[in-house]
Amino acid sequence: MPNPASSIPRAGSGDSARVGELPTWLLVPAIYGGWFSVTWFFESLPWWAVLPAGAWLVAWHNSFQHEALHGHPSRHVRLNELLAWPPLCIWIPYPVYRDFHRAHHQTPMLTDPVDDPESFYLTRAHWERAGLVRRALLVANNTLAGRMAIGPWLAATAFWKSQFIAMVSGDRRYLGIWVLHITLCGLMFAWLWRACGISPLDYVLMFAWPGLSLSLIRSFYEHRPAPEQNGRTVIVDAGPLMSLLFLNNNLHIVHHDRPDLPWFALPAMYRRDRDKILRRTGGFHFPGGYLEIAKRFAFRPKDLPVRAE
Repeated sequence: MPNPASSIPRAGSGDSARVGELPTWLLVPAIYGGWFSVTWFFESLPWWAVLPAGAWLVAWHNSFQHEALHGHPSRHVRLNELLAWPPLCIWIPYPVYRDFHRAHHQTPMLTDPVDDPESFYLTRAHWERAGLVRRALLVANNTLAGRMAIGPWLAATAFWKSQFIAMVSGDRRYLGIWVLHITLCGLMFAWLWRACGISPLDYVLMFAWPGLSLSLIRSFYEHRPAPEQNGRTVIVDAGPLMSLLFLNNNLHIVHHDRPDLPWFALPAMYRRDRDKILRRTGGFHFPGGYLEIAKRFAFRPKDLPVRAE
């Protein structure tokens, strides 16, 4: 399949091309400085201040990890990975997310439950084997309210189960990464408990879980089954706050066209080629942003979580 963005000049790889990465460099102290501030002053802050701040910072960190795996802000891969590795969201080691997400970009048909590692869909055979309770949970997970409420639990448990089965079956390529990840989580929890008075349960309920919930707003309707690959990727005309939180990944087909571009370069490309880009999505477009998605799918499933073969 030809690349529709092949005629667009690609970003340079030298030092001069990184001068414009300042917005991404500024994210690093903003995210980690904010996280350290909220955790350090945890005991003196009311819960209703900690919860939204903690959720925002963890979700923002998730968005930064996505930038890092695509080669930002530095041309040095190890530096990017060092900046992105801290396990603020807990549930997935950064290198595993990195490999799965890169495979997602290479899949020939997005949303395919076999080939796409980030698909939320099941094959017909898996759907038919699922019990009534699991089917009900999966359908609820295809509402925005359900995705935010139970989505973190479903995503984490399914991922952990798949990783455990892979290791038991002999695929131990990520074993060392998991050992390091668990060690880092343990060190983080020890510091949170001793220095800040934050128990692991407090952190999960006020930082990690709501942070993942916020991130799942973006991925809730990021892709859909469609006859053509282009029609499977969305454009959400989000406002400035959500665009900043998701680092413009709401312009998702633009990101898939040019995954090498930094987050702050995507809006200009979208504005320049807006009509052409929207035609390529085949109508997969939400001009009202995430509020429109919430109005339409807060309590109504966007579709069934099964791919008809």
